[in-house]
Amino acid sequence: MQFDQLKRREVISLIGGAAAAWPVAARAQQPAMPTIGFLRSTPAAGFTYILDAFRQGLSGAGFVEGRNVAIEYRWADNELDRLPGLAADLVRRQVAAIVGAGGPAAQAGKAATATTPVVFVIGTDPVRTGLVASLSRPGGNTTGVVFTSAALVPKLLGMLHELVPKVSMIAMLRDPYFPGVESEVRDAEEVGRAIGRQILVVNASSEREFQAAFAKVVQAGAGGLLIGSGSLFLSQRRQLVALAGRHALPTMYNQREYAEVGGLISYGPSQTDAYRRAGIYVGRILKGEKPGDLPVELGIKFELVINLATAKAFSLEIPPQLLALADEVIE
Repeated sequence: MQFDQLKRREVISLIGGAAAAWPVAARAQQPAMPTIGFLRSTPAAGFTYILDAFRQGLSGAGFVEGRNVAIEYRWADNELDRLPGLAADLVRRQVAAIVGAGGPAAQAGKAATATTPVVFVIGTDPVRTGLVASLSRPGGNTTGVVFTSAALVPKLLGMLHELVPKVSMIAMLRDPYFPGVESEVRDAEEVGRAIGRQILVVNASSEREFQAAFAKVVQAGAGGLLIGSGSLFLSQRRQLVALAGRHALPTMYNQREYAEVGGLISYGPSQTDAYRRAGIYVGRILKGEKPGDLPVELGIKFELVINLATAKAFSLEIPPQLLALADEVIE
């Protein structure tokens, strides 16, 4: 009897020990939290809003940073030659996907890996730049969202011409290293010929060249300025807007972020909408979908923003037809 009681105690003890060990074993068998790599060529400062939009998209797909997904951020501070190393580091860390935020970052991500999914958010044609085989069937490990502003050059120049109809020369500031910049320039020159205005193209490939570029525009007698596409310009938007204000130069921008910091007028696609949709795509990939099967999405939300306070500072009257079309007027 004593022996039977002893055996029962041993069995109970063994069962209890196993039960205590089960949660530990279960935790050990759970998959590790997936990590996303977020890669961008600009500094981090000034881009909280795109991260918020991206996280919103992720959340809509069921992933919340710090709860069931982690994000590794890599910013190149406008030093493009750092991007390949930053992308390679993300691949070494075996991230589940890389977000190529902007054309240069997307190209670096694609060059770094043929297997890790790359989701880009860019303003240029991904087929022409070799990121995907086609928009409907990207193939490979890459897909994303395009919020193209390059094709908007004729519309942007048309609006600027409405603002300053009497000027004989309009300048265009471009980043010569931005993908697709040549097509922007061709479009600008074609519009210039159509409206009988000279187009002056001025280059700036770093913020150190901005002041000299504006001085060249003013010395040439240009009565208006169009800021070309590129993450460099957007990341330094406050400096560009300040220079335009200093020279009282009516300037047209291709994204609302410029008007929000004092730029005169902007028209272009919504970056926040594009990054939100990219977050949804990353969530779908984390759930098992293949990037090559997800068609490239095109930006469909465009915004016209007019800063009336800046117009008053320039002693410039905004045409009623433009005011009527504005999605937002900043007083």
